Amino acid sequence: MAESGQDKTEAPTPHKLSEARQQGNVPKSTDLTASVILLAATLGIYVVARPAMGTLEHTMRAMLGGAHAQNLTRADDLVGLTAEALRAAVIATGPLMAVIVVVALAATLGQVGFLLTGKPLTPSLAKMNPIKGLKQLVSIRSSVRLLMSLGKVALLSAVSAVVILRDVNKMLHIAEMGAAPAFAAGAWMVFELALILAVILIVLAAADLWYQRWQHTEDLKMTRQDVKQDMKNMNGDPEMKQRRARVARQLALQRAGSAVPQADVIVTNPTHYAVALKYDNDSMSAPKVVAKGADFMALQIRKLAAVHGIPLIERKPLARALYANVEVGQEVPEEHYAAVAEILAYVYRISGKQVA
Repeated sequence: MAESGQDKTEAPTPHKLSEARQQGNVPKSTDLTASVILLAATLGIYVVARPAMGTLEHTMRAMLGGAHAQNLTRADDLVGLTAEALRAAVIATGPLMAVIVVVALAATLGQVGFLLTGKPLTPSLAKMNPIKGLKQLVSIRSSVRLLMSLGKVALLSAVSAVVILRDVNKMLHIAEMGAAPAFAAGAWMVFELALILAVILIVLAAADLWYQRWQHTEDLKMTRQDVKQDMKNMNGDPEMKQRRARVARQLALQRAGSAVPQADVIVTNPTHYAVALKYDNDSMSAPKVVAKGADFMALQIRKLAAVHGIPLIERKPLARALYANVEVGQEVPEEHYAAVAEILAYVYRISGKQVA
């Protein structure tokens, strides 16, 4: 069966993807960012927990000892006490917060790159349409997302249950420990569980990112007519390009029609390139290219040369070099003087033309 012209079966063009990106429509997984932040926070707490607790303990002892406020009834002492508490909190938690911010930025930039646009924040009545919002809530995509979320919760719950059941005996022994060992043992079990859950979340989030990118491509798929229209918008109308090419070819033929009859010789490839050269000892310091062409234009130049009796000399390397490096109206470069002089001398000799 022939494919319907309205079926969106074609991959989005680079132009369509670029437009979507400018609108803020890029594939990303918020779950991946959140899970990476959770992992970074878990590891960060493990690294900075002991120094942070030491800082807070020192600050607490100093405050309780009255080192920062001799009289809490005085406003100045109360302000100093508050400032010291904030300073201690920043010292204790600042490095962890900085790591979390850096990791969050890296996770986001790693997915979408650097993108700064306000288009998604632009007010739109379509976004406020309650009927459209209701349709999105009951759509297949929303149902899939709900099932995925429920499956994720079920998996994490099952893993948590397994880990907790494994550590039941350790939990029972905590009651027999002193305060410090009990706190350390409990913190380690919490850290281990958080680390396991964070790794599982990252694996699930990586799968979600793949799904988001696949869905993004599916959403932007185009019909064949859309692809043709997009390419036309990018590259210009093919008919208009052909028309411009015809006009340019006609103008080139007109110029060649007036220049070739004045040339002394036509250097050929022999069929792909043709370069018309002219030299006037009285008005030129070096031979000039008065016309040149490739393929069709080369054929027309050879025809004009035949009509007007202009000699055709086959010199493949010279013809290619002159065509590629010398524009019409320019003099022959110095490195080609010897080759061109040899050709002109031969032409003058067979034609009986005298050079002044």
